[in-house]
Formats: sequence, structure tokens, C-alpha cells
Amino acid sequence: MVKEALAEIKRGTAEIIDEERIENLLKEYFEKNKHYFVKVGFDPTAPDLHLGHTVLLQKLATFQRYGGIVQFIIGDFTAMIGDPTGKSETRKKLDRETVLENAKSYQEQVFKILDPDKTHVLFNSHWIEKLGASGIVELTTLFSVARMLERDDFEKRYKSGSPISISEFIYPLLQGYDSVYLKSDIEIGGTDQKFNLLMGRHLQRSYNIGKEQAVLMMPILEGLDGVQKMSKSLGNYIGVTDEPNEMYAKIMSISDELMWRYFELLSSKTLEEIRVLKEGVQKGKVHPKYAKELLAVEITARFHGDEAAHKAKEEFDRVHKKGDIPSDISEYEMAGPVWIAKALVECGIEPSTSQARRDINAGAVRVNREKINDMNLQLEPGEYILQVGKRKFAKLKVTK
Repeated sequence: MVKEALAEIKRGTAEIIDEERIENLLKEYFEKNKHYFVKVGFDPTAPDLHLGHTVLLQKLATFQRYGGIVQFIIGDFTAMIGDPTGKSETRKKLDRETVLENAKSYQEQVFKILDPDKTHVLFNSHWIEKLGASGIVELTTLFSVARMLERDDFEKRYKSGSPISISEFIYPLLQGYDSVYLKSDIEIGGTDQKFNLLMGRHLQRSYNIGKEQAVLMMPILEGLDGVQKMSKSLGNYIGVTDEPNEMYAKIMSISDELMWRYFELLSSKTLEEIRVLKEGVQKGKVHPKYAKELLAVEITARFHGDEAAHKAKEEFDRVHKKGDIPSDISEYEMAGPVWIAKALVECGIEPSTSQARRDINAGAVRVNREKINDMNLQLEPGEYILQVGKRKFAKLKVTK
């Protein structure tokens, strides 16, 4: 059982520091039913999660199946400082009201993946505020400025002359102190969090709490384009709160190659089940579309339930197999004549007029099911079905 559990825990990981400790924790669980603590931190900087965030949640759910108790830390204190990870400048701080509102949204979303009975939801203001000024000053004596500047983004900003606030130096120390206070056995995070994750090990050693947490890092999930990391700002994301039809269609739009990456990082299927499915596709016994449908149904059902997932599949099949128009497309009304690129943006199916032009030029835009190539087209008064690609539709009424 330990070998099987360890294989599932290692699945899809980018790097593990102190794998031996994880293996020993698993042995104690299977032999003595002794649970262990797995820490993860989320700064509630935005109210909604996307599937990229759930890569960590899926790994936490795996730990829960094998004896792990999740310490889910909502960084209400640290979010008001701002971690610049991956950024070239200081991140804006959030007010407490926004932090708490976003935190509430997070909790509603994460328990669609995590087992509430095996999850401790914690706010780090609870123990950090008790540190006080003297405690925080003492914390800063445990790490040097030279070591802090080894962090990649700090180093780049320092060399370029970009400002770095003292509070940003304190951020990783506070994240590390979370591990001291909670006596965490394992901490997980993305590869972009390596410096902060290792800080927990360093501070546990400095405070002599009798253990050093293992560290498990997950890769950053690629978005729908298969190239850039999943990001709302890049528009290549699948939101946890996306409507079922939209979520299902987005998953069906990914490439056959990217599908296996999503299976590995997001699916609850075992490694053996995925291996058999992939082998079937490679040998031509299973159609890639069927495999992708399994993935789309599984993920949509996770967040919306089985019934909604199967209805989303039926709607997708109806639209794409029969060439029908979706039954629930949004309707808009504008005074005309109206420029086609502007209409596409105003109807919410293009992010900008420049992108609309590119899609028209690529032959991805249809008006009343007819492909158009005139970027200067003016829509006269009348009713139109606008379409971009295979899954973006809008109904537009142009008035005089």
C-alpha cells in the first residue's frame, strides 16, 4: 500500500524535497493509523479559482486518501502585505474586507475537491498578529538579506534598480513561520513558490521544533492554448465557477496532447486507469474524443454535479455534431449600423476589436452561420447570430 500511495502522491510532481520523510509518514499511517499534516497556503487575492489552482487541491485530496490532514491556510494577514512571486514589481495590498470576502468564496470552492472532515481551514492572522513587533523583529534575525536576494525575482529587481519593500522580505519569513506554528509535516505549492516553501524547513530547524517539513512542488498548469500558464489575464483559463456548458466545451477544446497532461494533474482516475486509456488511444482502440469526453464529464461533474455534466455533454454534442445553435446563448441589442468587430466585443465573445480582426482574418468568425472575411463589415438593422470558433455564440438585434 505504501508503494501505491507514494506513486499516486508523486504523480505529476515537479520536485520533491525529502521524499524519504513522506514515505515514512505513509508507513506510520498504514502501520499505526497515525495521521500527518499537509500544509498549503492560498492568499485570497481574487474571488474565483481556475483549474490551474486546483492542481494543488487535487494533490491535497490524494494526501487525504492516505492519512493526510490538510492545513488549508488562508493568508488573510500575508495577503495584506503582498507576495511578488513571478512579478517584476510590488504587488498591490488588499484591504481586509476584500480579503475576507475572497476567503469565503475560496472555502465554498475548495470543498468541491477536499474532504471537509480532513481539512483544517486556518487564517494566519490568528498567530501572526500574536507575534507582535518584537516577535517579527526576532523572526528577521533568522535570515540574511544576502540569502533573501538569492530569490530569483528579488535578485532581478535589485539588479535592475526596481524598488523592493522591506515588507516583501518579511513575507516569506511569515509564510515559513506558519510551518513553525502549525508543526507541518509536508508543505506543497507551485514551482514558483520554492523559495518560500524551503523557508518553512529553515525556520522549523531554527526554532528547533523537532521536525523539518518535506516539500512537494507541482508544475504550473498550461492553459487552453497549451503554451502559456493558465491565467485569467491571458484568457486561456477554465474557471471553477464557469457554467457547466462553458466548462465542458472549454475542456473539449484542448488538444489531444494536452489532454493527457490534464488527466495526470486534474483527474481522479488512477495512474493505471489513465495508462490503460492512453494505450487504447495509441493503439486505435479508443477514439481520442471519447477519452476527452471522459475528462470533460469528470471535471464538470466535480464542480456542478453528474446531472449538469451529462446535460453539458448533450448540449455540446447537439451543437457540434448537428451544427445547431446553443439553446441558451445570450441576447444583445445595439443601435445600428454597427461595426462587426465592435459588435463581437460588446456581445462578450471577443476580448478586443484587435482580436476580433485577427479572428475574422483567420476565418473563425461567422454571421448567421456564414463565414465572413470583411473586417469592415457593418451590421444593418436586423437580427444576427454571431459566432467565434466552435463554442462562442451570441444573438444580436440591431435596431435603427
